[in-house]
Amino acid sequence: MPDDLPEVTEASAVYLRFREIFGGVPARAKRSRKKDENDPSASQPFGKGRDPRGLGDVVDALASQLGWTASLAQSDLLEGWRELAGEETAKHAIPEGITEGVLTVRCESTAWATQLRMMRSDLLARIADRFPQADIQSIRFQGPDAPSWKRGPRSIPGRGPRDTYG
Repeated sequence: MPDDLPEVTEASAVYLRFREIFGGVPARAKRSRKKDENDPSASQPFGKGRDPRGLGDVVDALASQLGWTASLAQSDLLEGWRELAGEETAKHAIPEGITEGVLTVRCESTAWATQLRMMRSDLLARIADRFPQADIQSIRFQGPDAPSWKRGPRSIPGRGPRDTYG
């Protein structure tokens, strides 16, 4: 080995090997140069797709992308019940929730529940017009009744609470 050549260390050997494999120019610089050469509008500051978007548009796009539109529309429906049903009706009937496309409304009396059952088609039309993404197929009006152990998501067969008190 001649004396005028510097000694090759392991680090410099690895560097030279990588330079040989990947070339002297970083990959990022190659891509950006090709993009600028191929797309003349890429350097224009007000080109297509560069306009700022409002926060509401961004949130709407995110909600649709994640599939939240139905849930958000249903919560808007529950919040807007007073305007949807009217002031007087909303005083006597309160929406409890939405399960599998069925809106459950708890009424103050059986008379109010009966009256609202007759108005069901009108209320469904208003809901479909104002909250189309809520996907409400039916409305269930309930009067004020005692709790039942026979129905519900957590019911079990049996005699119920007969001998548990006392």
